[in-house]
Amino acid sequence: MENQYKERQYVILLLFALAGLLLGGRAFQLQVLSDAYRSKADAVAMSKETQYPARGLIYDRNGKLLINNAPVYDLMVTYYQVKPGMDTMKFCRLLGITKEDFIKRLDKDFKRDKRFSKIKPFIFMDKISPEAFAVFQESMYEFPGFFAQVRNIRSYPVNHAAHMLGYITEVTDDDIKAANGAYVMGDYIGASGLELAYEKELKGIKGSKYVLKDNLGRDVGSFQNGKRDTLPESGLDLISTIDIDLQAYAESLMVNKKGAVVAIEPKTGEILAFLSSPTYDPNLMVIDQDRGNAYMALLKDKNQPLFNRAIMAAYPPGSTFKASVGLIGMQMGAISPETGWPCGGYYVNGGHDVRKCRGHAYPSNISIALQWSCNSYFFRTFKEIVDHYGYYNAGQGLDTMAYYLHSFGLGRKLGVDFPGEKTGRVPDSKYYDKMYPKDKGGWRSPTIISLGIGQGEMELTTIQMANLAAMISNRGYYFIPHFVKEFRQGDKKLPAREPYRKRIKVPIGSYYFPSIVNGMAAVIAAGTARSSGIPDLPVAGKTGTVQNPHGEDHSTFIGFGPIEEPKIAIAVYVENAGGGGKFAAPIATLIMEKYLRGTISESRKRRETEMMEANLMEPKPKKLFVRPSLPDSLQQDNTPVDAPVDDAVQN
Repeated sequence: MENQYKERQYVILLLFALAGLLLGGRAFQLQVLSDAYRSKADAVAMSKETQYPARGLIYDRNGKLLINNAPVYDLMVTYYQVKPGMDTMKFCRLLGITKEDFIKRLDKDFKRDKRFSKIKPFIFMDKISPEAFAVFQESMYEFPGFFAQVRNIRSYPVNHAAHMLGYITEVTDDDIKAANGAYVMGDYIGASGLELAYEKELKGIKGSKYVLKDNLGRDVGSFQNGKRDTLPESGLDLISTIDIDLQAYAESLMVNKKGAVVAIEPKTGEILAFLSSPTYDPNLMVIDQDRGNAYMALLKDKNQPLFNRAIMAAYPPGSTFKASVGLIGMQMGAISPETGWPCGGYYVNGGHDVRKCRGHAYPSNISIALQWSCNSYFFRTFKEIVDHYGYYNAGQGLDTMAYYLHSFGLGRKLGVDFPGEKTGRVPDSKYYDKMYPKDKGGWRSPTIISLGIGQGEMELTTIQMANLAAMISNRGYYFIPHFVKEFRQGDKKLPAREPYRKRIKVPIGSYYFPSIVNGMAAVIAAGTARSSGIPDLPVAGKTGTVQNPHGEDHSTFIGFGPIEEPKIAIAVYVENAGGGGKFAAPIATLIMEKYLRGTISESRKRRETEMMEANLMEPKPKKLFVRPSLPDSLQQDNTPVDAPVDDAVQN
């Protein structure tokens, strides 16, 4: 029995000896033979590296790519890993920088600036193009401590729609604070246009990678075999409402002109074309080493190409406003569709103020008054509206009118899915009470009579005017104008935001719209815009000539077509262009014809060329238009009159 116990004791000792040898061998392998495990043993920190997502792409309504992603490289550096004896001259030559630049980029305030650390990577040089980086990459192994991080910036396959598309830029300190950690220094963010409006949808979600670092900041492996790593999630692709071919055509008509064009699909509120002129090539705002200079050049340009006149400029609407006056007048009972007001070529306001009008047929109803843009008719109608509750209670009448105008989307923000929208101005009683205090005489309907023809203090944005045209074309309703049809993520389609799918009914009886539509149809068929008619394509519109005390009058137009089944509503505003029928109307009808037919009629090719080649960037001195047949009291009156019927060849 004793021998048996001794044998077991030897076996146990042998097993312990074998186990000790195995453990010792494994330890020797890990600590001496294996560099990888020795390095991990020296690891003193874990680094979280950001994996940037691809920003969502932007397409037009027909699937044409408008904004793409392009790679650029940020050259990162870890200070402690830089080899002191590296070939600095070669390094600088490959990147096209000087030795002074090299020193400056590497020399950071590591003690006081929390953004920089000697053991953590920071950006040495950003926005390196793929071509430049390819040259450097071949020799990058010679420069320990440096590595590249790929980023996505925007590129533009088309050179149109700059104001609509917008651009991205690096985040500011305010952006970082407002985002609660969503952005860090060096990130890109939408700065204008759709890039800004839909930043949340386009930007995507960052991924992250956790890496173990040694005491010199060198990678020694992934943390927990990558269990905590997350992949980046690309942003949503945006399918816009814009027809880029129509946009390009509209821009060609507005070359060398100041103003704006907005075209809307009435049945949906989708914006088909949206431009501010002068415009610029969106490729100028690509993030590269030259963007700063390009931006400053645009900023200093006296013609203000960065200013978005389509949604930010508030203009007097001129005679295009008369359709609104007519609708409100009928709704309030101030006039009926068959009301006629006499016009002898002028209107006497308050017994002494004489306002001129053109010579035309007797406006026996509102349709004829619109056809010939009769100032007298709409002065009288406006006065009846404001004095509806009594001559000495003009404030209530004006406020009632303002209520209806606001319901049309005028004088307030429509809620367009776009940054920078302005309200315009629809003045009410409070506005004029401040302008004309009661202790100094106050105001009455004759004081503000210019509002009746869209002058005075009335100011609208071009997008509001286009929406007004859409509302009339729909005979009393509209959708909030918007730029997005849907979003896509792989095979998944996501609808546009809910507010843009809701029909908004205006508080005007549907039976009042036919007379307005008929009048606007007559404007094109045989009225103030007769020379802008489209052969065999019935469209409706209203011209406007806006008084400009500083030079040539402004030309404006709203319209839609076809009349019975409208597919496009439009507003055009051309600064310093003269009568409404001279430039705004032909530009608008050319755009409508292009959209509806895809081509321009042979009979209108010459007009198309005239519009494209006209240069209105240098305003001409204002010319007073005087009718010798009118009373002497009209000789110095500046009440705007729409251009004559044959405005294409007359001043």
